[in-house]
Amino acid sequence: MKRKFWNWVKNEGERTLFLNGEISDETWYGDEVTPKLFKEELESAQGDITVWINSPGGDVFAAAQIYNMLMDYQGNVTVKIDGLAASAASVIAMAGTEVQMSPVAMMMIHNPMTVAIGDSKEMQKASEMLSEVKESIMNAYEIKTGLTRTKLSHLMDAESWFNARKAVELGFADIILFSGEEEKVEGEPLEAVMFSRAAVANSLLTKLIPTKPENRTPIEQLEKRLSLIAH
Repeated sequence: MKRKFWNWVKNEGERTLFLNGEISDETWYGDEVTPKLFKEELESAQGDITVWINSPGGDVFAAAQIYNMLMDYQGNVTVKIDGLAASAASVIAMAGTEVQMSPVAMMMIHNPMTVAIGDSKEMQKASEMLSEVKESIMNAYEIKTGLTRTKLSHLMDAESWFNARKAVELGFADIILFSGEEEKVEGEPLEAVMFSRAAVANSLLTKLIPTKPENRTPIEQLEKRLSLIAH
């Protein structure tokens, strides 16, 4: 039996699901036990549920199945992100009837990754598989946010990190927790921040790459330095 990465808490008839840490430390692919157990626990009672998420992500197939189970659940699913909903965990968050984020929480989306071994044909198969997985992930993002697939693809390419306000602005979340009456962020100036790892990396590389030396004679270089000093 694999380590459970979820925990149910029942208090006065209300059920709360906590998803903490990595979404499955081993793949669910080919495993009939773990998904079955999760589904049995989810459907063991009726009524609305709350799902707290604090996870760096993990196995995309596990996230896909949890997303499907929550979407199919007969009851409202309120998702609350209290720390991090990154990678596969952000996919699960999209199943929320309403998604609420702590003002100090972060969300991250990026392209799926894998490890492949073999010849060029195997590498091509892995690449094609990742492309299909990306398309399936975008389906969940598109349903929740209403953003175009082109926009979502660019955000995933860049490995984009959102604070709570940016997540609400883009439609990945609906409400910021603890902000008065948990009001929706509408019609007001947003202090929304999006961090792109790709953009930062490219900027850093640009600064690290030495500029091409100018073709100047020693006298021309000396004259230029003297001119700078004079100014």
